[in-house]
Amino acid sequence: MLNDTIARVTDRIRERSADRRAVYLDTIARSAEDGPRRAHLSCGNQAHAYAAMDDKADMAMTARPNIGIVTAYNDMLSAHQPYETYPALIRRTAHAAGATAQVAGGVPAMCDGVTQGRAGMELSLFSRDVIAMAAGVAMSHDTFDAAVWLGICDKIVPGLVIAAATFGHVPAVFLPGGPMPSGLPNDEKARVREDFAAGRVGRDKLMEAEMASYHSPGTCTFYGTANSNQMLMEFMGLHLPGASFVNPNTPMRDALTVAGVTRAAQITRLGNDYTPVSAILDERAFVNGMVGLMATGGSTNHIIHLPAMARAAGIVLDLQDFHDLSQVTPLLARVYPNGLADVNHFHAAGGLAYLVGQLLSAGLLHEDVTTVMGQGLGRYATEPRLTDAGIAWVDGPRASLNDKIVRPAADPFAATGGLHMLTGNLGRAVIKVSAVKPDLHVVEARVRVFDDQNRVKAAFQAGEFTQDTVVVVRFQGPRANGMPELHSLTPTLSVLLDRGLRVALVTDGRMSGASGKVPAAIHVTPEAATGGPLARLRDGDLVRVDAVAGTLECLEPDFADRTPATYDPDASAHGMGRELFAAFRAHVGPADEGAGIAVR
Repeated sequence: MLNDTIARVTDRIRERSADRRAVYLDTIARSAEDGPRRAHLSCGNQAHAYAAMDDKADMAMTARPNIGIVTAYNDMLSAHQPYETYPALIRRTAHAAGATAQVAGGVPAMCDGVTQGRAGMELSLFSRDVIAMAAGVAMSHDTFDAAVWLGICDKIVPGLVIAAATFGHVPAVFLPGGPMPSGLPNDEKARVREDFAAGRVGRDKLMEAEMASYHSPGTCTFYGTANSNQMLMEFMGLHLPGASFVNPNTPMRDALTVAGVTRAAQITRLGNDYTPVSAILDERAFVNGMVGLMATGGSTNHIIHLPAMARAAGIVLDLQDFHDLSQVTPLLARVYPNGLADVNHFHAAGGLAYLVGQLLSAGLLHEDVTTVMGQGLGRYATEPRLTDAGIAWVDGPRASLNDKIVRPAADPFAATGGLHMLTGNLGRAVIKVSAVKPDLHVVEARVRVFDDQNRVKAAFQAGEFTQDTVVVVRFQGPRANGMPELHSLTPTLSVLLDRGLRVALVTDGRMSGASGKVPAAIHVTPEAATGGPLARLRDGDLVRVDAVAGTLECLEPDFADRTPATYDPDASAHGMGRELFAAFRAHVGPADEGAGIAVR
């Protein structure tokens, strides 16, 4: 039976979203009502669309399905480099399945690992909406009976999902590329970073460790936003079962791509198994995604991305939904930064097939959903096997193959998912404590207030942190500077923890998909740049960050009466392309609604 809280939260989302969802479904129905759109193009329109195809005569004169490829390929991102060869494989597979395929368009794909702590990071969150709009341009040619979406990393998958939902009458299959093989263990990499921040090793040792960690094509192996994306696509039914964590350039990886394209050709309106993506992305799918996020200790970035993705499908999520689901979802995985294992170890220990089976058995997932495989999430408790005839799915493991990495729902690592909503006179925020020591779930200390993360690092280098401190980094919200990740502060704050200080971070910015042992109240809303409460804080104020009680409070009696500090809009207005995003900063929505631009 479905858990009462899961059912109650789902009903609450359904009721809250009723009007918006009805408008969305009506729009999608009108887009679909004329049948395959390509048939309504003029001869001139069609000739332009098919001019470069070898099989243009077949396209013009037959009813073969045409599959659009939307790709985030570039060869600077290790995760996306394998996509270079996908279009040729997809075209061959489509032909074998009685279909055709074209690259509809490309979308940008930036790497937060490259831009971390740099000005370019201030474009990162906005790139999600740029990706959605670029994909919309690609799909606007209206010549596709289905689409395959090639994307993996942090903002790319959410942007592609927003676009896929917007074209909800078109079937969609997401094709991943897989993680790189394991390199230097992630905890060893983190140790070297802390040693460098503390001055114990030089840059040569730091570079050696980083290169040994990020060493080949494929997704980074820690369980950050990119790999959380892949988990979500399985839990939400947009991947094939077991597709997420198979390494690139392997026979199984290619076979899964072939199977995904074949499935895309089967679920168009031209066949008997029409499965538009609007039928997949309902409130149950988003609840399943949130449960998966909690059960695996996934990225806090998805507390922004999931609401944005949901709004594109006419569904409204709230921070309370995340909080309530976290309270009943056990933590079943320990993957770095929430453990020592990487995603390859997680996959070998049972992976997503095992977790889906456990959560279904515990009544924590909706089984009665539509997926790209058809009806029922139970298909995702299976895993692929490579046979002479292609992929066959078999039952996934029913017992953990390494209980230090994955555990059954009856014996979890923790009783809850470790995500808490915080409320108080400093606003609303979220905190992830699954990797935080229990004695740091509550931190009450005097604050140091910074308007820039580089000033935090400078204060650390100057030896200014000598007592328990709540570090506040404000004017980091979406309207101020695009809400950058502040993950480059992690080594600095970790060193302070290792010195025995009680330290917490409070910010209206983001932390990271790799946020770990530092207690961090993030995504504070309203943000300081719009006059939010963080703008009234002063150095020395006493602040309490309490993940147990769910509160975020300034304890100074005159706090509410203060005049807020004002943000200098020129601070992040120029250089590294930031000039181009002035309209985004002016019109972006608040973080607790997804910080959206393309969809509000």
